[in-house]
Amino acid sequence: MNELNWAIIGPGSIAHRFAEGMKQLNREIYAVGARSLEKGKAFANQYDIKNVYSDFDEMLTNPEIDVVYIATPHSNHYEFIMKSLHNGKHVLAEKAITVSSAELEEINALAKEKSLIVKEAMTIFHMPLYKKLREIVDSGSIGKLKLIQVAFGSAKEKDPNNRFYNMDLAGGALLDIGTYALSFARYFLSEAPNEVLTTMKKFETGVDEQSGILLKNKEEELAVVSLSFRAKVPKRGIVACEEGFITVDEYPRASRATVTNTMTGKVEEVVVGETDKALEYEIIAMEESVATGENTTSELTNDVIAIMTDVRNQWGIKFPFEK
Repeated sequence: MNELNWAIIGPGSIAHRFAEGMKQLNREIYAVGARSLEKGKAFANQYDIKNVYSDFDEMLTNPEIDVVYIATPHSNHYEFIMKSLHNGKHVLAEKAITVSSAELEEINALAKEKSLIVKEAMTIFHMPLYKKLREIVDSGSIGKLKLIQVAFGSAKEKDPNNRFYNMDLAGGALLDIGTYALSFARYFLSEAPNEVLTTMKKFETGVDEQSGILLKNKEEELAVVSLSFRAKVPKRGIVACEEGFITVDEYPRASRATVTNTMTGKVEEVVVGETDKALEYEIIAMEESVATGENTTSELTNDVIAIMTDVRNQWGIKFPFEK
């Protein structure tokens, strides 16, 4: 595989973790772009990045750049992904990759036209544990899949000025943490849901503060999702089948799970991969997709964004910047 020249847009906290992952893989970062040149230079100095830009358009026209990692708030993803694609760059974008299916459909069409890869940096789709767990479910060793329960709650400070509660920055629990829970559910469902029911409580700024989401597909598999921005909830996912269930704690970057066979009482621990390497797995997956031209997680990403679009439409929440 030829070495790719990576560029980062948005040197925030997740970009630091990404840069550490690149370092662990002995990869160099070719460039970083930041609205603040000072912040960009500080990031570049920390990770030995030679090229720093405060003009994103200038950066994206650099023919030496192969892949762009986008780590900005959700509200900017569509703009930067489209600009990257127009300039012939592959893209790895942080979750949620877009705020709506309409945005993602445009991106997918342009990526196909340009023969470029666009991938979402969703840890659940890339942690090695999940491939093993899906094999267990598909094998039928614990019976047919019936029910998925998944929760994510964090106690965000009650600050209306924080980006988590900002309508202009696509704030709210759904896009920030709900994307993990829904990705967990969709990963194990045998097909996308055709029924979506939901209820929600708003924060004072108008974003969703907490919610419940119920999914059902044509196979009549159910998923129950609960989210909150103002109450800490254990990050636990349960995949229940007719003859047993799988429990995954701290599921966004999980490397271990337990499989309980309810017919025999046997409990088996499954350990695959390493939590600390979550972003490294994403980088490797992106490199493999660029090399092969195949994006193996695109259908899952499309389905999760479609669910979130449906949910937000039912809530009547539309961000100011949306068309």
